[in-house]
Amino acid sequence: MTGNGIADKLEITELLYRYAEFVDAGDFDGVGDLLGRGSFMGVSGAARISKLFATTTRRFPEHGNTPRTRHLVLNPIVEISGDTAAARSTFCVVQHTEAISLQPIVVGRYQDSFARDDHGWYFTERRVDIEMLGDVSDHLVIDPSQLS
Repeated sequence: MTGNGIADKLEITELLYRYAEFVDAGDFDGVGDLLGRGSFMGVSGAARISKLFATTTRRFPEHGNTPRTRHLVLNPIVEISGDTAAARSTFCVVQHTEAISLQPIVVGRYQDSFARDDHGWYFTERRVDIEMLGDVSDHLVIDPSQLS
């Protein structure tokens, strides 16, 4: 299978952004579907990935059941090799709730792997490296030290 390098990079970059959109919308089933053909931090399968997000991420029912965050995906670098690809990008998550003012709560890097089939590109693995951790008390329902 061959593709157009620029079109392939755009399709992969859109997957990066789609992940952020699903998380910010509180659509953890969407996150599971997006990542479900691969693994997320060692968790495999759409239902398990969705459950991981649902059990660790606080959502606010009075605000559309969202986590009241914005995941900003920055500086994506995509490298394609045939029907596989790798991407690395920076992320910054900002949040604003009744308890905390608008602020960055976590910054880090995504390391992603992809494959392509007849339906297009899909995640095969997402790894998250947290580099800076702020006040995640209104974002996570777990102790952040459990993330490493």
